[in-house]
Amino acid sequence: MSEKLQDTALRAILSGLMRLSYPRRVALMGRLVARAFGPLAGYRKRAIANLARVRPDLTPQDRQKIADLVCDNFGRTLIENYSYQEFGARLRDTTPTGDGLHALQEARDTGRPVIFVTGHFGNFEAPRHVLTQSGLTIGGLYRPMSNGYVDAHYRETMTSWGGPVFAQGSRGTMGFARHIRSGGMGTLLFDVHVTEGTAIPFLGQDAFTSLSAAEMALRFDALLIPYFGIRQRDGLSFAVEVDAPIPHGDPLEMMQTATAALEERIARHPAQWFWIHRRWKPAR
Repeated sequence: MSEKLQDTALRAILSGLMRLSYPRRVALMGRLVARAFGPLAGYRKRAIANLARVRPDLTPQDRQKIADLVCDNFGRTLIENYSYQEFGARLRDTTPTGDGLHALQEARDTGRPVIFVTGHFGNFEAPRHVLTQSGLTIGGLYRPMSNGYVDAHYRETMTSWGGPVFAQGSRGTMGFARHIRSGGMGTLLFDVHVTEGTAIPFLGQDAFTSLSAAEMALRFDALLIPYFGIRQRDGLSFAVEVDAPIPHGDPLEMMQTATAALEERIARHPAQWFWIHRRWKPAR
């Protein structure tokens, strides 16, 4: 299917779903991706293969069950982010927890920049929503989708609220750096394969990871804080956890600490990480 046809199909689905109530919309999108789009797109198969790679202790039935739940979470996350106004309203009474809240308040009071790092886990926009509602302005650096038609409207889900959002690439990264250097706060997702990255063990397998978040934190004396939005049993609400800042030091060690924070969440909630990613590509 061409990119244009993919975009047309997605727009039609989104248009229909937006007519439903928010809870029905989120649940239905989760089922659609788990039962139809995920298997057709190969997401389910890739999730099972990744699980077999790092969790050989699981039975095939358990890997299949987790893969189905991964696709469900992916669908829910997608429609939640398109429904950003209702999603934000749902999160209004969510109180963040974690050892990083005091340091974050100090940074806010003193104007010290903050770089939040997180992964494709739960809903990665939930922490930004919750902290934005507390009065913070948090921008972001994101990787554009391969389908440019889809990326054009998905980008609006990030830029229509919160702080400035920049697309990865030389121009976007420079814009994000300027935002941080000026005392701003921003978030980036570090759990994607980076060809020129550094091999860091992730779930027992080397994964090529960018050190740029740590390097930028050192360059601009910014706090480097892992945070996560963890989906709750009802499938609609979230817990937001803000970790203590990662101590400044060697960039590799800093990103190893960030990786360990993500691994800890995956151990607790294995179905909430996006196992559909090609995370363990070989080095070029």
